[in-house]
This record gives sequence, structure tokens and C-alpha cells, in this order.
Amino acid sequence: MSLAGRYNKYSRNLPQTPWIIDGERKLESSVEELISDHLLTVFKAESFNFSSSGREDVDVRTLGNGRPFAIELVNPHRVHFTSQEIKELQQKINKSSNKIQVRDLQLVTREAIGHMKEGEEEKTKTYSALIWTDKAIQKKDIEFLNDIKDLKIDQKTPLRVLHRRPLAVRARIIHSMETRYVDEHHFRLYLKTQAGTYIKEFVHGDFGRTKPNIGSLMDVTADILELDVESVDVDWPPALDD
Repeated sequence: MSLAGRYNKYSRNLPQTPWIIDGERKLESSVEELISDHLLTVFKAESFNFSSSGREDVDVRTLGNGRPFAIELVNPHRVHFTSQEIKELQQKINKSSNKIQVRDLQLVTREAIGHMKEGEEEKTKTYSALIWTDKAIQKKDIEFLNDIKDLKIDQKTPLRVLHRRPLAVRARIIHSMETRYVDEHHFRLYLKTQAGTYIKEFVHGDFGRTKPNIGSLMDVTADILELDVESVDVDWPPALDD
């Protein structure tokens, strides 16, 4: 039995899945658990499998219309639910935590979950980032970024994920950028990118492992202070009327 929906994440201290390093739990909860704990109880299921359209880092918020996710319940002892009961379950999840919100929660077939993964790398994602630069900048120093369209970048597997991802070079597209000047050392960057782009590395360059990057384009040392996912352009699961 499977459910799908979209989640928003409002905390910068919440992993998507339980954060366990060397058998030791690092943070008390996760997006997955805040959603699934309620489902396991109501469906009287033994366990579950959680999947989503991409994932965000622990310190990244997911805003806008949220990130699609699916949960497959293993051996549920209760299987008949009305759409009203599912709606009430969604409300219960949303009342239980201010760190996440769920929308469009619905029963789906296992086959339908495949829609979430279909053509995932062709999808686009929109982000906003707060950027720091070592050199003092003026508004005119960032305006050229607004004119760059469909920039091809090469990303070597980031150092921070090498322990769990194979070493490879991936070509990615930065479709568009928009800047907003904040002060001499900060600006906001709004990006639309190919799914699977490592945004933090596109900003700071990851010791030259992502080329080009914001630092190299501007000839500065750049770093990212805050990152938000503004939209995940996957049209599944279907939006429901509230």
C-alpha cells in the first residue's frame, strides 16, 4: 500500500532521512520520520519505504509547492481509507510539527510512484541562495550573471559526498540566474538548474572540482550562507483541492 504527497521543510537543522554516523544518531528527527510515524500508527504497518524526487541537505529549506515524496507501507493491517480520512491524517501530521508541512497526501499505486522518478535529470529545480564574497562588490559586479543562460558546468563528485557516491564528472546545466544586491559582501542568487546540480559547489567551486563556478565567474572567493529550494518542477502527485 502506497501514499504520495509533497512536503515543505522549514528547518535548517533537519535531515531528510535519519542521520546516523558510525551507529550514533546525530539529530533527533527527520522529515521521513515526522511523516511516517503517523502513517505506521494509522495503517498498523510493520515498516515502510520512503522515496522522494531528490533530497535537500540538513541545512536547506524546501519552500514553494514542496518536494514530491512517496511512502510504501509494508504489511499494513488496515487498508481501507476514505479520502476524508487521508485528509485528516495530513492535518494530524501538519499539527504535530512546525518543521515540516505535507500537502496533496493521497493513496497511489506502486506503479504510479515511477512517475516521480521518470526523466528525473531532465527536470528543473529553482533555488535561492545567500552568497558571501571575500572582495567588496558593487551592484554592477553581479549584474552580468543575469545575462548567462544555459551555462554548462562540469561537476566532479563533491568532496562532502565522496564517502557515499562514486567518483564521476557530471555535466549539468544552469538554465538561468537572477541576482539581488544586498551589501558589499553579500548578494542573493536565484537559480533555475537541471535537477541533480550541486548548488553549494557551483557557488564555492569545491577546490576547483566544479567548473565554472560563481567564484571563478566573478573572480572572487565565494561561499554560500543559506540555500532554499524554491520549486521542484515535477507534476506528480496530482495537486488536490484543499
